[in-house]
Amino acid sequence: MKTFFLTSLAAAATSLLMAGTALAQPVPPSDQLYRAFGEKAGLVSLMDVFMTRLLDDPRTGPHFKPANQQHVKEQLVEQFCALSGGPCVYQGADMKTAHAELDIRKSDFHALVEVLQHSMDARGIAFARQNQMLALLAPMHRDTITVRSAANKETP
Repeated sequence: MKTFFLTSLAAAATSLLMAGTALAQPVPPSDQLYRAFGEKAGLVSLMDVFMTRLLDDPRTGPHFKPANQQHVKEQLVEQFCALSGGPCVYQGADMKTAHAELDIRKSDFHALVEVLQHSMDARGIAFARQNQMLALLAPMHRDTITVRSAANKETP
């Protein structure tokens, strides 16, 4: 039920973004979210679990197996740290540039969100904190999905 709710939440946010509805990106008022995720060590641990699960999942593995996985993990830690109010500054490529040539569909994005949810559950991250992080990540949807052809449009 919880995973269904989180997936539905992600799908709803995705649908709103795809419809062109402007959503202000929520900004954490402090480092509370960063601390709730276990600070840098907690984020590193989460990304270790997340990357393992991404590689093992038949829906996401093909996108991540050819990548420099250590670099991806480091970039994710930096990005989550910065988004959650931590002391990091994300210096990686913007999402549009990073995903431009990767042919990512809506279903790929939703699969990644599902794997992230399971990874956060495995790390014992509170449901409310998971939702806060997903709300911070949701606006990236627009720049992450790169397949735009009519033949590949998927229903949410």
